[in-house]
Amino acid sequence: MNTNSNLYTVIYTTIVVVVVAAVLAFVSQSLKARQDANIKAETLRQMMAAAQIKPAEELYATANADILQLYADNIEEAYTIALDGEKNGSLSVAADNIELIDKLKPQNKAILSEGEATLPVYLFKSGIAVIPIYGAGLWGPVWGYIAFQPDCHTIAGAFFDHESETPGLGAKIKDEAWFREKFIGKTVEWGDSPAFVLAKNAEETGATNAIDAISGATMTSNGLNAALNVWFGAYSKHFGLAAFFGMLAGHQASDAEKTEEE
Repeated sequence: MNTNSNLYTVIYTTIVVVVVAAVLAFVSQSLKARQDANIKAETLRQMMAAAQIKPAEELYATANADILQLYADNIEEAYTIALDGEKNGSLSVAADNIELIDKLKPQNKAILSEGEATLPVYLFKSGIAVIPIYGAGLWGPVWGYIAFQPDCHTIAGAFFDHESETPGLGAKIKDEAWFREKFIGKTVEWGDSPAFVLAKNAEETGATNAIDAISGATMTSNGLNAALNVWFGAYSKHFGLAAFFGMLAGHQASDAEKTEEE
């Protein structure tokens, strides 16, 4: 065959493209198990950082296998709920078969379209419950995990991440511990709109469900605020009822103690 002909060029190019594509597909498939394990461990680190199982720095210094075992040792139950607040599934918490809802974009679409959602709830043995949030930042997705005290009303911790927010500005939602710590002790007002406020000078109102936005990162803060409220709205029927009964039980316990004292 004439190596200078157009036919030769087309055939040669086609063979190279097919071979390269086959090699890339093989490498991708070979690495898939490792990639999935890394994603699972990353998700668990973020959840357990929010739940205050260990400091984030320590969790990120821990090997994947140990992260799986740490989660299994501390988790009590994991399940999913629909938008009506009812349970619609359960998730395995065994160390050798941990199940997570770590693809949050489809769930976000289901929430916004009021479709069929499977929203995860992770209950730890400490009594803390963790839920995810997901939304759009300035340059890409932002997401995170919010942990609640047993009263299902008070925030116990938070952890956030992003795909491509600006270093030194929007990226502070992940990089700065002080930002995450601002959430601790704040409340989520289930059923209210908004349930939580992340905005400029929000803390001046004195509201327990408000914190100040990150200075210089208005768009990222706005995106995170929207994500928080969209997902809190999705969980409001489930957690709002739990918070009511949790507080009611607390009041009953207090009344019983007073009666005994009298």
